[in-house]
Amino acid sequence: MIDFTNLNYLKSGSERQKRAYEVLEQYKVFEKLKTYSPVLAGTIPIGIDVESSDLDIICQVDLQFKEDFLDDIKSGKLIPADGDVTIENIIVHEENSIVLNFRLEEFKIEIFGQNKPSLQQNAYRHMLAEHRILQEKGEEFRHKIIELKKQGIKTEPAFGLLMNLENPYEDLLKF
Repeated sequence: MIDFTNLNYLKSGSERQKRAYEVLEQYKVFEKLKTYSPVLAGTIPIGIDVESSDLDIICQVDLQFKEDFLDDIKSGKLIPADGDVTIENIIVHEENSIVLNFRLEEFKIEIFGQNKPSLQQNAYRHMLAEHRILQEKGEEFRHKIIELKKQGIKTEPAFGLLMNLENPYEDLLKF
């Protein structure tokens, strides 16, 4: 099993994974976010990304102190000065969350923070389940997921379609 908590696995992956590693290292993203236990989640780590896929970085953030989190990101110069950033406060599965979106080089970056350990967040848990399923079902299944994503279908619903899951966001957590 890949240790998704250490970015080194990207160095031996696809060209896009290698490039993601270079950009994350160049901008010291994980070093600047280390207080918040960052983990790269989503489609790029498990090789089902499409051209529009972003780098999803999940963090543990005490949202009572979200201004401190935002100050840390700004003072750590994680977001380029000329960068366009959006910040949203949202509720995901009844949990307050903060989402920052911006670009680094050719990558869209999404930093997602919740007041729970990164490894317990659904984004990470979904990725682990999806990775396990991809390992079990093989390359043909992987290509079918990618094709659905190219048609604009989000990751969890794509798995749901191919696996006949009634509620893919919940059902994937059972894997």
